[in-house]
Amino acid sequence: MPGSGTYFRQNQIVPKTSARLLALLSLLQARRDWPGSLLAERLDISLRTVRRDVDRLRELGYPIAAIKGPDGGYRLGAGTELPPLLFDDEQAVALTIALQIATTSGDGLADAAARALTTIRQVMPARLRHRIEALRVTAVERPATRPAAPVEGDVLLAISAAVHAREILRFDYGSDAGKPPRRVEPHHVITWDGRWYLIAWDLDRGDWRTFRADRITLRTPNGPRFTPRELPGGDVAYVVGRFRGAGEGSGWPCQGTVILDLPAATVALYTREGVVEEAGPGRCRLALGSWSWPSLAATIARYDADIEVVSPQELTDAFAHLTRRFTRTTTHDTS
Repeated sequence: MPGSGTYFRQNQIVPKTSARLLALLSLLQARRDWPGSLLAERLDISLRTVRRDVDRLRELGYPIAAIKGPDGGYRLGAGTELPPLLFDDEQAVALTIALQIATTSGDGLADAAARALTTIRQVMPARLRHRIEALRVTAVERPATRPAAPVEGDVLLAISAAVHAREILRFDYGSDAGKPPRRVEPHHVITWDGRWYLIAWDLDRGDWRTFRADRITLRTPNGPRFTPRELPGGDVAYVVGRFRGAGEGSGWPCQGTVILDLPAATVALYTREGVVEEAGPGRCRLALGSWSWPSLAATIARYDADIEVVSPQELTDAFAHLTRRFTRTTTHDTS
C-alpha cells in the first residue's frame, strides 16, 4: 500500500523500516540481553531481518554487541559517542524536572543543563510538551544536606498544572487520614535542601503555608479557578525566611526583586540566599535581601547586567544613591 506508512504481511500490519528500527531500539533499551529469536517474535519479523536491522542501528552509532549461544542474541552496550536516545513519557518528564533543577543549581553544569532543556522541549511530543510547560520549579539556592525525599513525577506535574491553571487543590497531607482534605490556592513549587515544597494559601486556615510535596496525596478533581493572591513581600523570597526561621520575612530588613538581562542558569551560579526564576529567553527574576538598601543595590549590580527594578521603591532610590556616589568618585579631583 504505497504512501500509507505501513505495508501488509501475512494479514498483519508491519511497520516500515524506520518505525521498526525504533521498536527494536526500544526493546534493546528495556533489558540487558535479548535472544535473536525473541526479538524476531516480538517484532513479527524474521531472524534475517533482525540481523539486518541491528546492522542499521550499528551504522547509526548504537553499540550493539552480539551474544554467542545456541540461538544467538544481542546486547545494547556503551559506546564512545552518544547516539540518539528513546525515552518513554515518564522518563521524559523525569528528565525535564531534573534539568529544570540543574539550571538553577549553582554548579558548573547549569549552562549545559539549560541548553539540554531547550533541546528536549523542542523535540518533545505535543502531548507531553503541554504538560511540561506548566511545570515551573524554583530552586531556592542552598546545597542539599540530606537525601532528597522521593516524589512521584505525576504529583509534581499535577501540582504545577494547578498553579499554572490557577485551580484550587484538594489533598490529604501527611498523617491527616480521616480528616477533611486540605483546600489551598497553589502558588509555587520550589526545592529546598533536597525536598520539594508547595507554597499555597490555605483556605481553611486563612494563611500562607508550605507543604512538603512527598506528603501530599491529591484528591480529584481540582476545585474552581481563583484569582492569585500576592505573596508577602511580593514574591517567593519570603519563603527563604520561613526556612531560615525568620518568621514572615526573609530575615533581611531590606528585600527587593529585579529583572536581570542574564539567563537564570548564569545568575544561579552566584546566588546563595535568594530566589532565581526564568523570566523569558536570556532573562531572569531575582529576589534577594540585605542589611541595607545600598548594600542590596551593590550586591545586585555585581551581576554585571542591565537591571529592571520590580520592587520596592527603596531599591530604586538606592541605585540612584549609588549612582551619585560613584559619579562623585569618578569626578573627584585628586591633584
